[in-house]
Amino acid sequence: MKQSIAFTPSIIIGATLSLSAGFTTTTYAAEEAKKVERIEVTGSRIKRSDIEGPSPVQSISKADIENMGYDNLQQLLERMPVAGSGTFSTRGNNQDSTANGAAAVSLRGLGADATLVLINGRRVSISAFAEGITNSFVDINSIPVSAIERIDILKDGASAIYGSDAVAGVVNVILKKDIDGVEVNLGYGGTDGPNYEETTASVVWGTTSEKSSASVIIDYFKNTSLSSDEMGRLGTANQSPYGGEDFRSSRGFPGYFYVDGVKTIDPDCPAENATASGSCLFDYGPFGYIAPAAERIGAISQFEYRFDNGITGFLEMAVQHNTSVAAGAPTPLDEDAGLTVQANHPNNPFGQDIEIGRYRTVDAGARQWDIESDTMRIVAGLKGEINDWSWETAVQKGRSKSMQTGDRSQGWVRTDFLQQEIDAGNYNPFGGTYNDPAVVDRITTSLVRRGESHMTSFDANITGEAFSFGDDVVMMAAGIEYREEDVSDIPDDQFQRGLIFGTESVSASANRDQYAAYVEFSIPLAETLELQLAGRYDDYSDFGTTTNPKVALRWAPTDEITVRGSWAQGFRAPSLAQVGLGPSQESQFFVDTYRCQATGKDCSALDYNIEFAGNPDLQPEESESWNVGFIWAPTAEFGLSVDVWSITQDNKIDEQEFGPIYASECNNQNSTVCVRLSPNGGDALGTIQKIFSTFENVSSQEVSGVDISTNYNHSLDDLGLLKFNLEWAYQDKFEKDGRDYTGEYGYPEHRFIFSTNWEMGAFNTNLNISYVGEFEDTPDIDFDGNLDFDTNTSRMVDSQTLVDLQTSYRVSDSAKVSLGINNLFDEEPPFAIGDGDSDLYGYASGVHNPRGRYIYTKVSFSF
Repeated sequence: MKQSIAFTPSIIIGATLSLSAGFTTTTYAAEEAKKVERIEVTGSRIKRSDIEGPSPVQSISKADIENMGYDNLQQLLERMPVAGSGTFSTRGNNQDSTANGAAAVSLRGLGADATLVLINGRRVSISAFAEGITNSFVDINSIPVSAIERIDILKDGASAIYGSDAVAGVVNVILKKDIDGVEVNLGYGGTDGPNYEETTASVVWGTTSEKSSASVIIDYFKNTSLSSDEMGRLGTANQSPYGGEDFRSSRGFPGYFYVDGVKTIDPDCPAENATASGSCLFDYGPFGYIAPAAERIGAISQFEYRFDNGITGFLEMAVQHNTSVAAGAPTPLDEDAGLTVQANHPNNPFGQDIEIGRYRTVDAGARQWDIESDTMRIVAGLKGEINDWSWETAVQKGRSKSMQTGDRSQGWVRTDFLQQEIDAGNYNPFGGTYNDPAVVDRITTSLVRRGESHMTSFDANITGEAFSFGDDVVMMAAGIEYREEDVSDIPDDQFQRGLIFGTESVSASANRDQYAAYVEFSIPLAETLELQLAGRYDDYSDFGTTTNPKVALRWAPTDEITVRGSWAQGFRAPSLAQVGLGPSQESQFFVDTYRCQATGKDCSALDYNIEFAGNPDLQPEESESWNVGFIWAPTAEFGLSVDVWSITQDNKIDEQEFGPIYASECNNQNSTVCVRLSPNGGDALGTIQKIFSTFENVSSQEVSGVDISTNYNHSLDDLGLLKFNLEWAYQDKFEKDGRDYTGEYGYPEHRFIFSTNWEMGAFNTNLNISYVGEFEDTPDIDFDGNLDFDTNTSRMVDSQTLVDLQTSYRVSDSAKVSLGINNLFDEEPPFAIGDGDSDLYGYASGVHNPRGRYIYTKVSFSF
């Protein structure tokens, strides 16, 4: 078989050639002269001698990760241009987030649930808590950075290889192995403005022998909290002084009441907080965290033993314990709480029975969740060779367990307890009064939310030379898989009984099992032309079967040029949370246009509750993707690759679009979908109490773009080696339901990262420049609940350029010291009005990081 050794440039700071996956393509066995070693590459099950396959893969080595200076996977991956909208982290966690303490990556902006995350090529259990109520994902905070050998990012649809979720691509985390010795790493850093610090430590141990290898990695990470009240304009919901919207809450302190059915503002409401419609606004912004305090400790061990019969046994074990917090403003109450004040209440200024409209128990303090997450993963298997065939089989058990707790000192108010104290004349809800701590203690409670997911799987595969084809051979891989999954998310019973207000609650329970079989061929049509054919059949217990093919070509007409292309179909199974979701709530800001027109009231954007439920009849999302590209490598020092790609999704699972629900239901006082309170004072429409929604196969989307990667190495002779790398992503289309989101809110057209590395003797200096392009501001310009960016034009959110600098010095063969600065010029996130949902504080939190300049130092010792 002909051995192909193609140009594979080095990768610095994650800016790599799209196809690159490493340097070495051959080794030599002691007993067989020049025997080619074949290895499995992300994007194919076939073991091959040529690492460069027909699909584009970006590979980030452990050296690249060290040069970036980031101590968690989320910070690293969100800088990659291939990442997009839907990447999220602990940044901005608050009491309304449904996946507090977790983080995920979204390739191509298609969402974290369309990105498959693997560890050593195998699936892992999903987070017990879904993000955005129903988006299941793998929590990348459960993967310690110190354990990573490299990260492969497959920028191509891969359902034919890996199954569900590999719609936008695959992130395959390869763990360190074959370690010999001990390595100790220590790190500390902090911002030079607001008070934020990170501390890291890790111990890496390994030993190898002729027949066995063993390694253990222990990793520790801790960060302090970065509070919103330290962030100036970025920590307030009232952005009107800065050119934005006033997103302060109508659940105020003091609040408003209904006297003889007439909405009546508390007389002591400060004038600057009072609205024309009689609400008293409250700024909840300063009560949250930009970055919540977190602590993570994990251990990963890997073992291999080669038996005398040529079979190798392997075992992987990983455990991770994470703790974090989430905070929010004091409990907001509204008409749905049904609170009343009797005429004889000693503090009642109205002298008659009244109803409490919207009010906030500020005297009970800010709400806080304490979050604990535990993950466990065990893989045990055997592998070996039969003639020219390699085989492997393994079983895996995974679990993710999370718990949120809040005690009586953390602001959790029960409405029935509050009503009792009001009835007894002990609690005063008027005038913004801070009540007696003993009374406050009697209205608060403790809460707990528990979530757990499990995965049990079995896989077996074989790969090798199937048959001769001309002067070459056809390579083949085939395998079977079985997987059982379940998830449960159980909120506190007090949520279910409607006694706790103002916090998004989630309830879900579902399970499924799945069988799969796949086959893949690598066919040498000519000496320079390779054809990849792959197909996979999946059978799910809850929605049926699906078959997905893939066709790819790789043509190398010269030693300098390689052309590649691929076409594939894919799918994403409905998440267990989407299928098994119980009644779950979130809040959204919008203008109640119908009530405003009918009554002249509630004519500004206010926060309203939306309740979702799961849909067991959901069908899988279907996708079709293609990629065409080339690589030009005229010399060993220079390489350029260009890839044009496209992904189309049908049957996209999404929540029902809010605008049509509002338009069709909310002008009806008696609607059972848009539920209103009884009108007061002769009004035609009452205040919206709740809007019901669900998830459906309602949408389609088409995304396309161009990736350009280039790499240049230049020798300075005695002054060392310079390496330049550029990874640039251009998105020219993001159409969803007939609307083009390209360049709209959260969807910049351009992203790039440019890296320069200078190696000279014991010194290594690295400079990163990352860029996110401009995009249009708020997608709902008049905040009436209907997206109108396609017919109206908003202001532009400016582009942002961040510069990171790191230098390291190897003191000796066993010691290295590094010093770095991320966001060297202390750039603030560009101002954004926001979307009235998750972005309310003057910047786009899913795109820009408000942390500021971060200075760090690290030391590493090896023995």
